[in-house]
Amino acid sequence: MSILSATLSASPPAAAEVIAKDANGFTTRNTQVIAATPAQVWLALISPGKWWSDDHTWSGDAANMTLIPQGGGCFCETIPGTEDADTVQPSGSAKHMEVMQANPHKVLRMRGGLGPLQSEPAEGVLTITMQPDEGGTKVVFEYVVGGPMRFEIPVIALAVDGVLSQQLAGLKAYLESGGAT
Repeated sequence: MSILSATLSASPPAAAEVIAKDANGFTTRNTQVIAATPAQVWLALISPGKWWSDDHTWSGDAANMTLIPQGGGCFCETIPGTEDADTVQPSGSAKHMEVMQANPHKVLRMRGGLGPLQSEPAEGVLTITMQPDEGGTKVVFEYVVGGPMRFEIPVIALAVDGVLSQQLAGLKAYLESGGAT
């Protein structure tokens, strides 16, 4: 069992669902109450290298993920190069999303195609909201994707919903384990 699997089974399940789908796209919504203040959630949220899953990176290491929380800022990843006696592969990078709105402790909105959607002309908008809740902070990830894509909508919608559920569970686990005190 991977560390992520253990983390997911130890955490209460997020409320996650594909809330809409049609021939033009889909919308997923994932919700968790995290035992942390909105300020703590915000600070962790803008440090994805600390909680994002290694399995959902191009480099295989979430520590290479960064997010600049301002309009036009980049949710990006460095892909380290390699060098050995026979070959040199220079460093690379990936832009996962571009920040459209950053309202600290309240909303982070980004535009782009996550994972395999990056190779498609479809466009996605991920809105992450934070609200004080009696258990800490209610965090909602809502991802709206539309436009042409080569994937079957019902299949990709469920896959994307699953990945976003993992990311939100990772954020919750990181914060509730004392990672961001």
